[in-house]
Amino acid sequence: MVTHIVCHKYTDREEAKKIAPMLKALVGKVPGLLSMEAGADFVGSARSFDLALIAKFETREDLAVYADHPEHVKVKEYIHTVLEKGISVDFED
Repeated sequence: MVTHIVCHKYTDREEAKKIAPMLKALVGKVPGLLSMEAGADFVGSARSFDLALIAKFETREDLAVYADHPEHVKVKEYIHTVLEKGISVDFED
């Protein structure tokens, strides 16, 4: 199992409320994407990011398919118009 975790900070933190459902909607559209949790931060502290996502894949190859899949690319292109900073980690468990 491969876990993909991402945190974003946006130019306007309200963007997270729009982007989280866009990410969740990728389940069933992207082959190999088993699950997607995404949500907007409600604390808003100085160290908070605005959105976090946790995606699960069976294999590393499935993660690679997700990265370049047209439906994901559409969401990613929008995100990059409002993204201030992003971090990620990928691991196998």
